[in-house]
Amino acid sequence: MRRRGRHSAASPYRRRRWLVGSAATVVVALAVVLVVVLLPSSGRAKPVARRLRAGTAASHLPAIFLGPDGVEARWVIEQNKLPGTTAWRITTPQQPDAIMGYASRVQARLGQKVTLYVSTVAPEFKVEAFRMGYYQGKGGRLVWQSKELPGTVQPSCPVTPGIYMVQCDWSPSLTFTVTKAFVQGQYLLKLVGSGGQQSYVPLTVWDPSSHATYVLMAGVLTWQVFNPFGGYDLYEGQPPGLQGYPYPTRSRVVSFDRPYATSYGNGAASFLGNEYPLIYYAEEHGLDVTYWTDITLAEHGNLLTNHTVLISPGHDEEWSLRMRNAVLAARAKGVNLIFFGASPILRKVRLQASPLGPDMEVVNYRDPTADPLYGKDDAEVTQNWWGQPPADAPASQIVGDSYVGFNNVQSFPLVVSDANSWLFAGTGLHDGSTVPGVLFTDFDQYVPSRPNPPDVEILAHSPVVIEFDGAHLDADTEYYTWRPSGAGVFESGTNNWINALQTCSSPSNCPAPLVQKMTGNLLRVFGQGPVGKRYPSVGNVAQFYPGA
Repeated sequence: MRRRGRHSAASPYRRRRWLVGSAATVVVALAVVLVVVLLPSSGRAKPVARRLRAGTAASHLPAIFLGPDGVEARWVIEQNKLPGTTAWRITTPQQPDAIMGYASRVQARLGQKVTLYVSTVAPEFKVEAFRMGYYQGKGGRLVWQSKELPGTVQPSCPVTPGIYMVQCDWSPSLTFTVTKAFVQGQYLLKLVGSGGQQSYVPLTVWDPSSHATYVLMAGVLTWQVFNPFGGYDLYEGQPPGLQGYPYPTRSRVVSFDRPYATSYGNGAASFLGNEYPLIYYAEEHGLDVTYWTDITLAEHGNLLTNHTVLISPGHDEEWSLRMRNAVLAARAKGVNLIFFGASPILRKVRLQASPLGPDMEVVNYRDPTADPLYGKDDAEVTQNWWGQPPADAPASQIVGDSYVGFNNVQSFPLVVSDANSWLFAGTGLHDGSTVPGVLFTDFDQYVPSRPNPPDVEILAHSPVVIEFDGAHLDADTEYYTWRPSGAGVFESGTNNWINALQTCSSPSNCPAPLVQKMTGNLLRVFGQGPVGKRYPSVGNVAQFYPGA
């Protein structure tokens, strides 16, 4: 593992960690559910006074209805009844870079074409497209595959001097069209060489017309800035082991015109650990979801008000000004926000075009004064963290928590501090109860000296130890409701919440059952509209931080 830098009084360093896990199988008995219908004007869910008995045939359900773990959609339920397969998994050790590739698009919609650029030592290869979901516990469904194609080893990718950007200029290997077979969702395009070589290319298929309750957003900007392909990323450069932080040869610009390193989730980046367990959970429970990337948020943030909840994944550090403005506008109109990872909205970036298309390069100079736009367009200047000048807008203004450090060696229990909260309904937990293994990697804490929203309610206050300097701090799981819109904002306090959804190899001290129950409570409460109209937050930070 390699050290990573953070702006934090507690920790100027950070270690990279990639969570790659297998999804859990959860059996949930549907009890009585309250039917909801769609309002013609807004597409928002509205409860009506008719109840369904357990066991009601799915064909008799309305398109959208309230279930025990959130707002459900019949199309998601029916989709996940289709045949699944475990063939999407890569289960054998792979030779580095034996097959790898990247796509002309990070996200695509119906009718668009996607070109793949593949390099492989295999004489032939094919592409298999898997939609990721539940599918009777198998986790994926094969929706398309290519014919056998000739393999070739593509040229090495040059490094741009000064900004240390690795950007490939490979010959196209194949192009396919996103047909109706590609139901909206998160996809893994599996590259399969004739000699058994395997790796992934991730792709999001999105639907601009969707009015789904939940937007599940892939944090591809964060995937890319941690991508070590070619020896350079936002944190490190060449030669390896160079002393000092930040690396003088780190990238100032990273490009999507390159593969994710095969050492990085077999080419899937951190998708399988930081995001996939939530997708598996959501589709198993039939939740009314649609799929975005953070580039979607940057480019089409005005569409966020068509939805009820935006869900930020387990690692979501890199945010542009367009993303932030879109979320602020949505919060003002009552859209709820869920941050499942610590350190969201940490670093300020901007997007620019690459040879393949718009918004395919991520810019971050870390030092704002080194950015060519400094003093010319300060609104777009990139920064180590959003709280620096010239932005002076820390994440705490939106999240209610602040990044304080990490521990990649030791996990810590979640410690309940507000057991009467809706979050813990049906868990049997009480104040002081612990849920083992939830707190791991990055941590967020309420920091009184930062600009925070009013009425922050701390739900769990969990002691942790920061790996780098041994500091004893607290990770805070919290939420607040934004007045007057009533939007609710939840922050988990850890990067490990989504990974903790997965069933453990041993049931002893496994957090999954309780984390799954809390997640269902969260998605049900947030999915019914502005949370403040039913569960206004009651500020309690002074209980933990006297004088705050």
